[in-house]
Amino acid sequence: MPLALLALAVSAFGIGTTEFVMMGLLPNVADDLGTSVPTAGYLVSAYAIGVVIGAPLLTALGSRIPRKRMLVLLMALFTVGNLASALAPNFALLAAGRALAGLPHGAFFGVGAVVAARLVDQGRQARAVATMFLGLTVANIVGVPFGTLLGQQLGWRATFLVVTAIGLVAVAALARLVPHMPLDPTAGLVRELSALRHPQVLLGLLTAVFGFAGVFAVYSYLASMMTEVTGFAESSVTVVLALFGLGMTLGALVAGPLTDRALRPTLYGSLGALAVVLLVFDATVHIKWAALVTVVVLGAVGFITTTPLQMLVMNKAQHAPTLASASNHSAFNLANAGGAWLGGAAIAAGWGWTSPTLVGAALAAAGLAIAVTAGLLERSAARTAASAGGSRVVARSCDPVRVERVG
Repeated sequence: MPLALLALAVSAFGIGTTEFVMMGLLPNVADDLGTSVPTAGYLVSAYAIGVVIGAPLLTALGSRIPRKRMLVLLMALFTVGNLASALAPNFALLAAGRALAGLPHGAFFGVGAVVAARLVDQGRQARAVATMFLGLTVANIVGVPFGTLLGQQLGWRATFLVVTAIGLVAVAALARLVPHMPLDPTAGLVRELSALRHPQVLLGLLTAVFGFAGVFAVYSYLASMMTEVTGFAESSVTVVLALFGLGMTLGALVAGPLTDRALRPTLYGSLGALAVVLLVFDATVHIKWAALVTVVVLGAVGFITTTPLQMLVMNKAQHAPTLASASNHSAFNLANAGGAWLGGAAIAAGWGWTSPTLVGAALAAAGLAIAVTAGLLERSAARTAASAGGSRVVARSCDPVRVERVG
């Protein structure tokens, strides 16, 4: 494994920690800043908004910056955002710090995925991308529980100071280990934007929005389901979230080889499995041991979808993949916000704490339908191209135009 992938994974670990740790720190932040927990929940949204805005904006602004330098600059901005969060004297400035930390998130993973794929030989690109994402999943096993515990014991500011330190380590690792990659002389904003007009790229982004929303419809309310329905104590929630992170890590480990072998079947299979697991969760959530097993499986099948979706948009925008790759993370965060909103709407409508599982299953099924439609359109286009490529038009001075089959 190239050491540069380790630098990317360390960076992903820091990003994953700061993205998800806020969910466990909301009561501490609310108490310290004199606000309510629901209001403090806007800090989660502030980060997501930063990702959605920053992914296309920063990628476009950096389209002429060499990729190694771009990665270092993005991680430096992430580090500044977390330091600003740790030092924020009030809620408004904390929200601004969270948004600032979120700005480089999508652009970093977009550029990082392109870099990771180019560090390895043909046929191993998906495994390289999955290795980078492994840092994101490990953050949910180690970084988030540790950050939550640290925040509960020493105050939430200590958590963001530690993430700031991780950011500094990541900046140094990227500067030291990532090789220089010459910039394509034809690269630029116009070329990157042209890739987003590709129908398969747009369908891939839409698949991510719907399919991954199924995960967040449940994950956003997983703690409440475990305490209100399954019967776990609040002190056990950290363990449940760590099990979900374990599932994500297992999913990341198998997603790379599967995607390298068969991209679309991996995408279809993971989305179909996600819909089924969410339906099953509606029943197993009432049984403690079964609920824990399902949480692990849910994390695994949910995260398997990320690698084929990432590789899909990169492949279809192969001549200008960076902006499309970054936009994929905007799609994931739209899925985060949309899934959480729809799951919460189901609960608010009086459908019960388990209703997000059914909402999630419907969203995953919709994502699968979009992915299958995209696959059928691609196959149809390939057949049309093959047919056109196998024919030639012969014009004769006195004869009408006729088509002759070649070969």
